[in-house]
Amino acid sequence: MSNPKRLHPAAVIFRVISILRNLIFVIGATIIATMGNDFFNYIALGIAGLISLFIITSVIEWFRFRYSVVGDELRIEQGLIVRKKRYISKNRVQSIDLTQGVIHRLFNLTKVQIETAGSDLSTDASLSAVTLEEGQALRNELKYHNGETVESEYIDETEQEEEQHYTKETISTKRLVIAGSTSGSIGVIIGLFIVLFSEVERFIPTHVYDDAMSWFLTQTISVLMVLALIVLIFLWVLGILGTVIKYGNFEITRYEDELYITRGLLEKKQVTIPLKRIQALGIKESMVRQPLGFATLYVEIAGGEGGQNARTFIFPILKRNEVTPFLEKILPEYQLVANEFTGVPNRSAPYYMLRASFLPIIVLIVTLIFATDFWYLPFVLILLAMSLGWWRMKTAGYCIDQDHLIFRSRDFSKDTIMMKHNRVQSIQLRQTLLHRKQRIATVQSSILNNFAGRHAGVRELDFEHAKRITDWYSLQKRIF
Repeated sequence: MSNPKRLHPAAVIFRVISILRNLIFVIGATIIATMGNDFFNYIALGIAGLISLFIITSVIEWFRFRYSVVGDELRIEQGLIVRKKRYISKNRVQSIDLTQGVIHRLFNLTKVQIETAGSDLSTDASLSAVTLEEGQALRNELKYHNGETVESEYIDETEQEEEQHYTKETISTKRLVIAGSTSGSIGVIIGLFIVLFSEVERFIPTHVYDDAMSWFLTQTISVLMVLALIVLIFLWVLGILGTVIKYGNFEITRYEDELYITRGLLEKKQVTIPLKRIQALGIKESMVRQPLGFATLYVEIAGGEGGQNARTFIFPILKRNEVTPFLEKILPEYQLVANEFTGVPNRSAPYYMLRASFLPIIVLIVTLIFATDFWYLPFVLILLAMSLGWWRMKTAGYCIDQDHLIFRSRDFSKDTIMMKHNRVQSIQLRQTLLHRKQRIATVQSSILNNFAGRHAGVRELDFEHAKRITDWYSLQKRIF
């Protein structure tokens, strides 16, 4: 692969689509605002010219883009006006992910995303369109380090199936339906539906809109409730379908030094997670899933592409009592999941309840000034917020052993995060003057994560327990 190669010509299509996606709202708003205006024809002509310019520049960029693997380096040359040359050492490559969208699959192509040990986006590389065979060969080539060989299980799915000693886990369609039903995505879909309807409403003829509203207002409450229920069920089904499409054919495989995840029905993704980049394991239980006994597993990874979230879900949904057996097979380094946590003392309750009630209290003050007839509504919100604060206090806690630190907390979802001692970058103990009088303290840990880092901890913990955590980090041998 030492000879410089171009991307597949379909890369021009992906480049144009990417540009238009970023400008779609501006272009759409301009078209809607000028529709029926005398300047509309000029605006349409200008937009057509702009799209033509995008196509021309994308073709030139494709023509000037070259990549090759020379020795121990991946070399990329690109640039329309300013010529750029990028050299990425194989020893710096952390993961190589292959993604196949709908257009990719039509042409048997794939997108190759290469992530390095650094967190600077400029050190990463992305090849938007190469043949699937070329993408697999490139991934295999970059797995070589100083002449070492690499197993071929990353290339051929048939050979993967033959390697029975590697542990694999899949998820059933039934579980994916449960995941979609309890994901909470219906709220996002409803929001998008409202925004879309508000835009489509502009194009509905006035007489049709007036007739529909007249019919709507003449219906009984029971009919309106049935219609609302039908719409909610439809949106709920869309949420389920989206989850099934996103995580269909999900499979996670544990190799010697990395996790390998494939998923997706329409867009097929192949994600590699090096074990040495995993900084923490998380167990997330939403308010809907927790009563049903379901949870989602994710890992926090260091570095990676700046545009991506460093939190990577490694299993969409599983029973809470299945977490430990799953980790024993897939991620034994984090198989310790504590059932007994040391919680925060009851004297910390006012802090949790006040934080949760802060915004409702502001709403109450504004209501008492401008809308006194509705004074009771903020009081209801304050009571609900205080209940949430109490719930957060009862959830918060920690657990430690020789090698692991586990924090448990809650916003709305219950989040349990487990860190190994050698992954914790720092531990901070913080006390206000009132905290010192009450013998409580806030403990916060930091781990590597993209640019800002990831923080986890427990607020208003008993001071002796907070001190035990800091001793675990700095004086580990003295307390065990």
